[in-house]
Amino acid sequence: MLSRTADCLYWMARYTERAENTARMLDVNHQTSLLPQPAEFLAQSWKKLLTISKLEDPFLARYKVVNRENVLDFMIYETSNPSSIVSCLFAARENARVIRGRITSETWETQNTTWLELQHILEARTQSDPSRLLEWVKYRCHLFRGVMYGTMLKNEAFYFMNVGTLLERADNTARILETKYEVPVALKSLHTDKKLGADEANKADGDFFDFYHWAALLRSVSAFEIYRQIYSDQVTPKQVAQLLIFNKQMPRSLVCCINELIPLIAEVKNQQSKEIERLLGKLKASLDYSDIDEVFTQGLEEFIKEFLEHINHIADEFSNAYLIPLAVA
Repeated sequence: MLSRTADCLYWMARYTERAENTARMLDVNHQTSLLPQPAEFLAQSWKKLLTISKLEDPFLARYKVVNRENVLDFMIYETSNPSSIVSCLFAARENARVIRGRITSETWETQNTTWLELQHILEARTQSDPSRLLEWVKYRCHLFRGVMYGTMLKNEAFYFMNVGTLLERADNTARILETKYEVPVALKSLHTDKKLGADEANKADGDFFDFYHWAALLRSVSAFEIYRQIYSDQVTPKQVAQLLIFNKQMPRSLVCCINELIPLIAEVKNQQSKEIERLLGKLKASLDYSDIDEVFTQGLEEFIKEFLEHINHIADEFSNAYLIPLAVA
């Protein structure tokens, strides 16, 4: 397979997954923002969405205030933002158009129809109820994956698309877990700075953060019902982290993404893939031989930071081995 073809397949799937992940985060944050909560938490939650995607600087270069309207506009519609939903869906469609001969007509029609329908949605653009648009984005991305699995041969094209999906998913889950975990800690400091009584601060943390905050995190990765099935008790940070890092049956957990990546790399093995296999094996071993107590002893932020460094290094090695170098692309 030509590197350019592999590149288009990989990025088509990766941009589709990124659009879905962005829609998930925005929808959950919008729904959570409608609940009674401290003003500091509301402002911090919108800012954290930019932190997850490392888009604070581009956002502040265009907008003066971090608020609901500006963040939604930047993360959904702004074409100068390469990670906005509109930019991702456009890039996914363009990559699909280039390699129409390597994907099924159903897969192409799904991507093309998504882009054409989006044009009608943009004409009637409104932020009065962004949840309808975000639900539509999630539905179209689910449809793309269902069509891909249901119509494509399990060949190299299929494998490259899955690699792109899983690398993007692992990166996104880790970023959500890291950034969302920091919010209660930051807000607790705000309460302390304002010299709230201990009982009042504990009540704010217990009543709001321990449920709504962690429930929102779980919903952003479609894991709230799964959490209830497994634990059947209150939502706690340690159990949320346990589910999203170590549960092998959870589709968006870190260990599940890594376990699914390893056989895919074996299917497209070449002379340059040995280093990728080594890095994946090393990362899998670190997850297999760790537990949640060890993670919290080390510090969840530090653990996630190391994971992101590893998964991004793997993505870079994969690009070097199979895809078009960024300088050429």
